[in-house]
Amino acid sequence: MSPQALKARKGEETRAQILDAAVQQASEAGFESLTIGSLAERTGLSKSGLFAHFGSRTDLQIAVLDEAARRFTEAVFLPAFKAPRGLKRLRALFENWITWPEHAHLRGGCPMHAASAEYDDQPGPMRDAVVERQRLVARELAKAVRMAVDTGELRADTDPGQFVFEMFGLILAFYHTQRLLGDDAAVSRAIAGFDRLVDAHRAHAAKPASRPAAARR
Repeated sequence: MSPQALKARKGEETRAQILDAAVQQASEAGFESLTIGSLAERTGLSKSGLFAHFGSRTDLQIAVLDEAARRFTEAVFLPAFKAPRGLKRLRALFENWITWPEHAHLRGGCPMHAASAEYDDQPGPMRDAVVERQRLVARELAKAVRMAVDTGELRADTDPGQFVFEMFGLILAFYHTQRLLGDDAAVSRAIAGFDRLVDAHRAHAAKPASRPAAARR
């Protein structure tokens, strides 16, 4: 391997080390806690070394958001796409979503949720980046709902936007109940809520038409 290739590889490894520490910090303390100084202390790297990878604090925060979104996609969406289209895939998306912070060893919970809470009323590049990624998630979930309609498992009049809205509501209630209140039943409550949401839109088999009175004789 050439010296240039070795240098590039080392740079990629250092960047990955920084992002790994930064995603964990964002999970624990939020994206506003991310600074070149705090990460230099956390990783043991020099501030100049960090500046070489991220030219500004905003660049750093957006890069960490992108890394968190990448991990979210790998943990939630990619495994669910292995399930058949329809309710099995939709259920996998929901269950993966509520368990991914634990499986990813994110001690402070979902960083995407943290970013949404931090920047919902703070105009600027970070808010724009958070909104863009959350809208992408909503679009992909709506596609999964439409597939469940196409398979005949959900009613034809199911509104994907409304379904996703209520699904998001369950996720937020789950995070609140599990993270803030420490309720051990949060997972089972979330799944029970999702089951009720599905049942409310499930396409039930049509009842057989009643036979005329004469035919019943």
